Amino acid sequence: MSEELLYEKGDVLVRRAILEPGESSAWHTDSCDRVTVILSGDRLAIEFRDSGEIQEFDVRAGQVDWDEPTSEVHRAINVGRRRYEEVVTFFLSEPGQDPQPIVEPTDRGLMVRKGVDNYER
Repeated sequence: MSEELLYEKGDVLVRRAILEPGESSAWHTDSCDRVTVILSGDRLAIEFRDSGEIQEFDVRAGQVDWDEPTSEVHRAINVGRRRYEEVVTFFLSEPGQDPQPIVEPTDRGLMVRKGVDNYER
C-alpha cells in the first residue's frame, strides 16, 4: 500500500492511498469523519480483526462515500483485478490528529501507534 499526503491545514487532511490487487492496508481504526472519492478499482473488502467478518463490495471510479469514525479494528483489502486508488478528505477533531491510527498486535494485547515510535494501550 502506498499513501501520499496531498494537503493538511488546521482540521483538514487530504490523503491519496493506492492498493494494488491483493494488497491490504494496515490494521487500523478510523478516528474522524471523512469523504472518500474513488479514482480507480473494481472490488474492495473490509476485514474486521475481532470478528473475522469480511465485507466485500464493488467500487467504481467517481464513487463518493461519507464515513464516520469507528473503533472497530479493520483493514481494507483490494480483492479486485485493478489497482484501487482513493483520495480521502479527513475532518480532524484537532490539528495533527492521526485520522487512521494503526493498531499493532503484541503479546500484551493491541497497541495503537501514536506517531512513529510512540504507542498507547
